[in-house]
Amino acid sequence: MSAWLSPDTLKPLSDATMNTLIAPATRLWLRLRLNEIGPLLSVSACGFFAWAFIALADEVQEGETHTFDRQLLLALRDPQNPANPLGPSWLEESARDFTGLGGYAILTLLTLATVTYLLMAGKRGAALLVLVAIVGGTLISTGLKLGFERPRPDLVPHATRVYTASFPSGHAMMSAITYLTLGALLARVEKSRRVSAFIMGLAIVMTLLVGVSRVYLGVHWPSDVLAGWSVGAAWAALCWFVALQLQRQGQVEKPGEHTRASDAKES
Repeated sequence: MSAWLSPDTLKPLSDATMNTLIAPATRLWLRLRLNEIGPLLSVSACGFFAWAFIALADEVQEGETHTFDRQLLLALRDPQNPANPLGPSWLEESARDFTGLGGYAILTLLTLATVTYLLMAGKRGAALLVLVAIVGGTLISTGLKLGFERPRPDLVPHATRVYTASFPSGHAMMSAITYLTLGALLARVEKSRRVSAFIMGLAIVMTLLVGVSRVYLGVHWPSDVLAGWSVGAAWAALCWFVALQLQRQGQVEKPGEHTRASDAKES
């Protein structure tokens, strides 16, 4: 019996077990192209932002963010008159303009325009991917709001109308999904790295402006916006990871690639 349990006997068994576990994981790693920078970054970003949202949602449900939310919201208001946000009147008007960039009407128009352009350019797979990403994000946002049912801030008057629950911020989430997804798509088509960096930077700035404006106007708790950014960025990263996988399989067009129908028409 001791011969069976000797170190010399156990070592081959342990090596075989490790090989049995590692081999499928290695094949999956290579199949998903996680040895390449694009897929690895996208799946890592998805995991990080998903974890951030789950952790933040847990803190919100336990009431741990109440002090932070209250202090920051009141810090953006005139102490003598909480109905007035800090700053000149033009800043408040600008905040309303910025918050409109995350409204469903603007994002729907932008999405339809992008999908139409991609279809006209012969990129049907990319058009379908954009449509699924935006529609799927909208459904996730609606489901999360219905699930948490967090009331809107009542410390200060709202500077714009609201119709849904507070957590997570739909404007912050949908602007992150739309602008980051479209920004990544345009950045991948562009050959210049500086132009690609500018496009992605612009997409990030627009996403941040929308979220900050929601807090400044008093219609969202800061934690609502942070949660919206987190889940929106996670969904956008997941969609980008899927896009890279589908491009490899030829189901989504690569940058500069056209469908056969469009090529035939051009010739």
